Amino acid sequence: MSAQKRLLSVVNRENEDKKQVDVYKENLLNEAEHIVFEKFPKKVLELNALLESGDFAYSRLQQLLPNTDEIVPLPLSQLEPNTSDDDYQAIDGPTRKKPKLSQQIGTPVYGFVGGSVKCNMKLAELTSVLRPLLREAVEDVNKIKMWIIFLIPRIEDGNNFGVSIQEEALNEVRTVEAEAASFLDQMSRYFVSRARLVTKVAKYPHVDDYRRAILDMDEKQFINIRLVLMELRNHFATLHDMILKNFEKIKKPRSSHVDSMY
Repeated sequence: MSAQKRLLSVVNRENEDKKQVDVYKENLLNEAEHIVFEKFPKKVLELNALLESGDFAYSRLQQLLPNTDEIVPLPLSQLEPNTSDDDYQAIDGPTRKKPKLSQQIGTPVYGFVGGSVKCNMKLAELTSVLRPLLREAVEDVNKIKMWIIFLIPRIEDGNNFGVSIQEEALNEVRTVEAEAASFLDQMSRYFVSRARLVTKVAKYPHVDDYRRAILDMDEKQFINIRLVLMELRNHFATLHDMILKNFEKIKKPRSSHVDSMY
């Protein structure tokens, strides 16, 4: 009797789990259709408005480039003009005579005009606008992918034209998902790459090519940000158009009736 109860308990638990999975699938299907038919058109308009705004216009490019002279380290004596050559104020002691250069011991201390080398704040602000859009795009497209996968019927011989349309749409969705994730990774790698160049400028201030490389990197980053916005807009518009045109075949890839010769 106890074995039968355990078996019944397992069956009931499996049935309950199946119900919860079915609810998850149903909610996902409804949410995916909402994303395709309502959210994607709004996103296309939102991204297009960003591209046409002044913040992402090419005319703003020169304003986004930094002053590379601020990255060059200078001796602290040049950064503190009030300190004379004869006297200087010790950190924890009274004013005393500054030792001669030949009497100084240790490595000379250098500093930066702004106290530290800041990132390109204008580009960082644009990146902060783009990053949440990319995160949201990855999640939305992933839901569209799962929606199509759940709609694919079991494998059978014949009558697979609708399934081929599903697979074509699925390939496009996977491409968009991979590109959005790649764009997100690209945004993060920019700051690391720029930091390496900044340290090169600080270490070798006499090499002008390093300074020029920072300007080129910032210019490239702005162009990439604008390109990502355009690609996101185009991907959303393409997915919306493709799924809308083939919605019936994606939703019901096989007809309900079976053709017969008799």
